[in-house]
Amino acid sequence: MTSDLVPGADDTAGDTAEASGSLPVPARRMGITYALGRQIIRPLARLLYRPRVEGRANVPKSGPVIFASNHLSFIDSIAIPVAAPRPVHFLAKASYFEGGASRWFFTAIGAIPVQRGAGQAALDALDQQRTLLEEGSAVALYPEGTRSLDGRLYKGRTGVAFLALQTGAPVVPVGLIGTDDVMPVGAKMPSLTHRITVRFGEPLDLAHHGPASSGKARRLATDEIMAAIHALSGQELANAYNEVPAQNPIDRIKQVLPHERR
Repeated sequence: MTSDLVPGADDTAGDTAEASGSLPVPARRMGITYALGRQIIRPLARLLYRPRVEGRANVPKSGPVIFASNHLSFIDSIAIPVAAPRPVHFLAKASYFEGGASRWFFTAIGAIPVQRGAGQAALDALDQQRTLLEEGSAVALYPEGTRSLDGRLYKGRTGVAFLALQTGAPVVPVGLIGTDDVMPVGAKMPSLTHRITVRFGEPLDLAHHGPASSGKARRLATDEIMAAIHALSGQELANAYNEVPAQNPIDRIKQVLPHERR
């Protein structure tokens, strides 16, 4: 399975889902499926996988908040909503909602369907997340953009910082440990023989870096987020962006030219 969280403003990495401009479904209108699913899936997942959850008290009980996490496995998108003490929403590829059972499951864990896209579509995805934050909801994103296939922590893209600086929402860094053992890339089903650890760090107020319109502020805020994630996950640093292979000559040129990875 591919990744489902939309990580940043212009990230079009291979397995990220990006929006087509459709309006988000506000958390308060997600209906009985979400309410029922949260009551069923969270206790069941905790019973089966016995996750170690640390720092739950660091999560604000109300108001907008952005969970910024490292990304090792598809199951990350389940681990965060299961471990968090409050509802968490994320954007997921619309294809995940095509089957009846699949639609129920992803709706139940707080996912909101979007169409895969690029460019302006990715900016529209941030608009969807901003709408959720303005409603006082919590959203989850992966600053790395896509899953780490070698277990290292890659440099963060600035889309998460842009969203935080624009909305004023605090960022709660999240360190996930062992999710790649529970469900490695390519696995069809998660393993029951491994346990994961979810660590919530102290909320970060990034306003001191400057406005969202400043590229320097976005970069500094992103680096602060990634440093906090590293302190929680203990991963080896890759000191590079997690780039998927370029699909054409123009993309290859764009990857080597200096530019801001959002």
